Amino acid sequence: MFNLFNLSLRLNGFPMKEAQQELDKILAVSQVDYENYVNQKKKEIVDYHLKNNKSYQEFVGLKSFENWNELPIMTKRQFQKPLSERLSEGFTSSTVYVNKTSGSSGDPFIFAKDKFCHALTWSNIIYRFGWFGLDFNSSSQARFYGIPFDFIGNKKERIKDFLSHRYRFTIFDLSDKVLEKFLIKFQKKKFDYINGYTSSIVLFAKFLQKKNIVLTTICPTLKCCIVTSEMLFEDDKLLLEKQFGIPIINEYGASELDLIAFQNTNGEWQVNSETLFVEILDEDNTVLPNGKEGRIVITSLYNKAHPFIRYDIGDVGILDEKSTTKKPILKKLIGRTNDIAFLPSGKKSPGLTFYYVTKSIIEDDGNVKEFVIKQTKINTFDIDYVSEIELTSIQIQNIEKAIATYLESGLTFSFTRKEKLERSKSGKLKQFVSLVK
Repeated sequence: MFNLFNLSLRLNGFPMKEAQQELDKILAVSQVDYENYVNQKKKEIVDYHLKNNKSYQEFVGLKSFENWNELPIMTKRQFQKPLSERLSEGFTSSTVYVNKTSGSSGDPFIFAKDKFCHALTWSNIIYRFGWFGLDFNSSSQARFYGIPFDFIGNKKERIKDFLSHRYRFTIFDLSDKVLEKFLIKFQKKKFDYINGYTSSIVLFAKFLQKKNIVLTTICPTLKCCIVTSEMLFEDDKLLLEKQFGIPIINEYGASELDLIAFQNTNGEWQVNSETLFVEILDEDNTVLPNGKEGRIVITSLYNKAHPFIRYDIGDVGILDEKSTTKKPILKKLIGRTNDIAFLPSGKKSPGLTFYYVTKSIIEDDGNVKEFVIKQTKINTFDIDYVSEIELTSIQIQNIEKAIATYLESGLTFSFTRKEKLERSKSGKLKQFVSLVK
């Protein structure tokens, strides 16, 4: 099989061969030596950024460090300034991988990874998918994701889909009429696996339940389903297993970091200890023992272009008591849920639809700090935001236009600039909330 996916990454300047060699070395480190490996990498990445990253130097206020636990906790607020001010010496936006976070926690920002780090991210994803017999270069994916509507963004995603053997089911409209078309596609195409946003896939499973159809009876080639980006509740997992007839694999990740945890073949949520260091902290930033609930704080061990060191991702979770340094297990993840928007036309759209809308209000000047969107009536949405400068009428028109494009026209919006936004008990903002049931 021609390795088209790997080739596409290499042609874009990502050193996949070197990254794979590095991953192989990491995986070969024994359980006994693994703590030393992690400690060495933690020291290396902090020393690197204290020497080469002015933004991180200023944040820490030291030129060297002795005690890991004394390093300050980074939050998304540290990244709300132009990317050029956050990059390490020797890197520019044209020599790194640049992307935007979804803003699902209400704090959108642009981030960067050096090309080796991004290649290592992909090598690790490919390795974990391989646990279930999936190959990015040959396995056919049914992809439940959104897609940009602008011409260039759309074409880029379509090319990526082609290179990755993906067929994209766009999720902006999940009415029964559209889901019926999804079903026909599954009848015609030999998919190996499903991958995408939890809420969208659950809606499809509920549609199958209503029609009394098990998906493998019409698409017997399916091996598994991987859900990501939103909380998978136990009753939803049981529904998916029943209506799809395949194992359901839970993925937890963050675009600015890597895969954080991926369900292994034993059903454990195995944390990525190869390229990340994950800690659970209390409100006083004290490291909690395994089994205790706290804030998930993550260090990217390989990203030299942009520091993510003791970075509070905004989620709350628990590491299993049986975790080891080489094989940490995520016992529970608390948070990361998204509601569904019910619209006047009968459309049902997942809250992560607003991922694509937020792109229209994210600017590299970091003006918009936080925002939440609340659906108060079937046609009415309140958008509260925190910013240095009030949104102009033109910016608001552009946001409304983007929402009309992705969802539908005839919706009403109110925009309110606030000093701060109300947070949940876990300290996390929920970007989208629907009060319409």
